[in-house]
Amino acid sequence: MNQPQHCLGKVYLVGAGPGDPGLLTIKGKTLLEFADVVIYDALVSPQILDLINPQAEKIHAGKRRGRHSLLQEETTQLLIEKAQTHAVVVRLKGGDPFIFGRGGEEMEDLIQAGIPVEVVPGITSGIAAPAYAGIPLTHRDHSSSVTFVTGHETAGKYRPSVNWEALAKGSETIVIYMGVHNLPYIIQQLTEAGQSPETPVALIRWGTRPDQEELIGTLETIVQKVEETGFEAPAIAVIGSVVNFKSRLNL
Repeated sequence: MNQPQHCLGKVYLVGAGPGDPGLLTIKGKTLLEFADVVIYDALVSPQILDLINPQAEKIHAGKRRGRHSLLQEETTQLLIEKAQTHAVVVRLKGGDPFIFGRGGEEMEDLIQAGIPVEVVPGITSGIAAPAYAGIPLTHRDHSSSVTFVTGHETAGKYRPSVNWEALAKGSETIVIYMGVHNLPYIIQQLTEAGQSPETPVALIRWGTRPDQEELIGTLETIVQKVEETGFEAPAIAVIGSVVNFKSRLNL
């Protein structure tokens, strides 16, 4: 990308958190209140969007499976253009910008274009959703390791970037983002690598929001439960014995 000749403003990559507006950072809230332009994703909750400066220009750039409002390249180019004419440009992303949010790609492109960038972290749904469901991702007696991984891969992909066999053997708790669509494939990979079919699984939809839903099962039963209940994305999957705390804490 060509470096702009004039740059008035700065782009802030702000994590909106998982949905509950109370989990938005104070710094993130302040930037929304003073922003000139806010380019936001699909999973940002309406309550957080209500915090945006009423005079700010608001642009929806959300991405959901099969429905893209803007291409990634278009979003980045828009950020560059807006920073040339506005002082405070906020790129508002669900969760945390650097956890499966393509924030690193956007930051890289902005820096190459000569645009000042600042990152404001947010609470990622992979931590918050299990916590709201009463599932501790680590526990001294049950799990000393946790792995965050994307499930947004296609079965039969030429070179899968996720080594499910290594995860099955090396991590006591696995948290999968965007994994509902490929859940049968993921479970097949984990069980073939030696994970017990009795391993507990929790699917958590709309984590931290008032309409949060959970579906509990095992590697052997969860796909059938998804089909029977019509459980859909967006959801986080938690795999490991820590899922059993859901019933113990009676939440």
